[in-house]
Formats: sequence, structure tokens, C-alpha cells
Amino acid sequence: MELLYSNILPLDTEDEQETIIDCFQEQMEKADQVEIAVGYTSAASISELDLLTARCNLQKIRLTIGMYFIEGMPEGAYHLAIKLNQKWKDLGIGEIRLVKSFKYHGKVYCFYKNGSPFSAIIGSANLGAIKLEAANRRQYELSALITDKKMLTDIDRHIERLNAPLCSANIADISGMPLIREVNTALNGIDLVTTVPQTNVAFYERCMAYVSFLLKLKVPKADERHMDDGKHYTKSNINVCYAAPRSKRKARDWFETQLTVGADVYKMDGYPEKNKPFFVVTDDGYWFKAHTTSDNNKQFSAVGDELIMGRWLKGRLAAAGIVKPVNNTAEDTERLGMITQEMLDEYGCDSLYFKKTGQTALDEDGNPLDVWMLSFVGHTDEQG
Repeated sequence: MELLYSNILPLDTEDEQETIIDCFQEQMEKADQVEIAVGYTSAASISELDLLTARCNLQKIRLTIGMYFIEGMPEGAYHLAIKLNQKWKDLGIGEIRLVKSFKYHGKVYCFYKNGSPFSAIIGSANLGAIKLEAANRRQYELSALITDKKMLTDIDRHIERLNAPLCSANIADISGMPLIREVNTALNGIDLVTTVPQTNVAFYERCMAYVSFLLKLKVPKADERHMDDGKHYTKSNINVCYAAPRSKRKARDWFETQLTVGADVYKMDGYPEKNKPFFVVTDDGYWFKAHTTSDNNKQFSAVGDELIMGRWLKGRLAAAGIVKPVNNTAEDTERLGMITQEMLDEYGCDSLYFKKTGQTALDEDGNPLDVWMLSFVGHTDEQG
């Protein structure tokens, strides 16, 4: 057995001491199969594991995560894990599993050659130790490299039992997975937007819906992103940023969004009157003024800044790791930043739930405005 260390000042590694990261990469390069069972991961560490799997030409890889089914998983890491799980399954090399019967807090990395384990790393290091970030760069871990055959046999048996159906399941087969929402930073420091405490959000969530609507998000499927006929989805909607630029010198901002509401909604009783402002409180704690505009008040937008709605809506998808913001939409010729139906399906919601809370608040001129709540999560309430 050999101890493995973190290298953090003032407790840096001494001569002959090996770091956990270096040892992990060395064992990966020797192996053709790797089994990992940890309590926690991160999006960056899961991505790093995928890169190492390809670089080392592993024939088999299995990652089992132990704490999230009960505690909840950060949505960015979850969506990435879903994608990589499908990738590994399609390649026929492995899977990602979640322990569902209990909280598993072990940290085991077992390395195999020709079907037999030849080494294992055990200790305090979760998967995040293989890809240091700001959150764990100053977090010291201590582990050990195991080569004893008896211990390796026991570790191998432990992993197999952990991956039995009674203990764990493939991540794609688990329903009702609790997710921890990532913080949407796209609205940080934006004028006309303020944050409200979660206690306030909870209050408005509890308010009876005097009237409510489901605002369907109109987006293309992935294979429709390049359609340029009159029905294309760059016309006045969530992907309007891909429409022709207003100026030849400047492409549209990726966050530019025009939320177009269908006639089946804006003709309903109780829908906000055209150009009559109201306050919006969002389910993730933002507060801004909004209104309905255009013919038949079909456009739903924030007052004073056409990017606010996009920063809120697209910012949520970006924070969840589903899409990457685009710096220059004119250069995004593949339209990878265009929001698609598949992205919304992955996020688990393709509509905004919009309800009148029955509450009012004073604007900057002392005028009482209605408070509406806007949610971008799955909702079962019927509109109307």
C-alpha cells in the first residue's frame, strides 16, 4: 500500500510522495477497464473522465455515484452525465449509475487488465479530485494505492454488489431524480432587475392563481435549425437573435428574445392588457417589470430592456449545461446556440407557467401594479 497526497501549500508533497491525480492518470494508462464508485462528482470531473477514457482507449468504464439520488444532483452535472452515459452505451464501453437505496459515501477507483483488478485507489477523494477547480483547489485529500490481491478481490466484489439492481440503476432509468438548480448568473448586475429572497418566492408560489396560463415556447427541432423559409423559428421568438441583424456591423445579441404568445392564450380572459405594465417575480428569485405589446398584445417582454427575458430564460438553460451562450450569432453558422425542442426536453420543460398572484406592489412612481409569477419548471396546473 502506498499513500497518495494532495499538493497544497503549506502541506505540499515531499520527495518520493505521489499525488492522487498523477497516480490516477498512471493507473488509467495501464488499464483496459476502470470501475469508479464515489459519493460526489462535478461536471468538470465527469468531462475529464470522458476525455481520459478516450485517451487511454479503455474498453470498459463504469461510474457509480452515491449521494445524489437522495440529496439531489446539480443540474449541470446531471445533464452532462445523461449525455455521457448515452455516449458510453452507444460505444458499448460502459455506463453511469446512481445508488438509489441509500447514501453511498465511498471513494473507490479500481483498475483492471484482461478482466482482473491490478490496483485500486481508496481514500477521501471524490471524482472532483481528478479535475481541480476553484471550489476544490484548496481541499486536501489523502488516499492510498492498493495492490494486494486479497484486498483487490474484496474491492472488486464490493463494486459488483454496489452495481446490482437492488442498490443502483443506470442514470437514464431513474425517474423523479431530484435536481439542484444551478445559479443563473446572466442577470447579475443588470439594471431594472432585482433579486428577492427565496422566502418571498415561496410566498408568491403559495398564492392562489387568480388566473394562469401556459406559455408554450416555440422552437425548432434540431434538424430544423437551418430551415430558412417563412416558417423558420428565427421570426419573432426565442431564437430571434438568429434573424437578420438590424445593422450590417453588429450581429444580434444571443440573449435577444421575443416571447410570442399564441392566440389561444392572449385571447383568454384575464390575460394582461396591452402596454399595461405589471411586476414579474420568477421562480428563481428575480423581479422586474414586464408588459404585453404588439398586435393583439402577443409579445411578452420586460420593460426597458429587450435582453432581460432572454437572460432569464436562456440563462437558465446555459446554467443547466444544456446550451452554451454564443458570443457572435453571425459566426454561429451551425446554430449550435439555437434553442431546440431537444434542449427543452432535456431541461424537462417546454412552457412557462404564468400566474396572477392577486398581489400588488408599488412602482417607482408609487403606482400599484399587479404581481405575476413566471416559472420555468414543469407544472401540472391547467391554464385559465
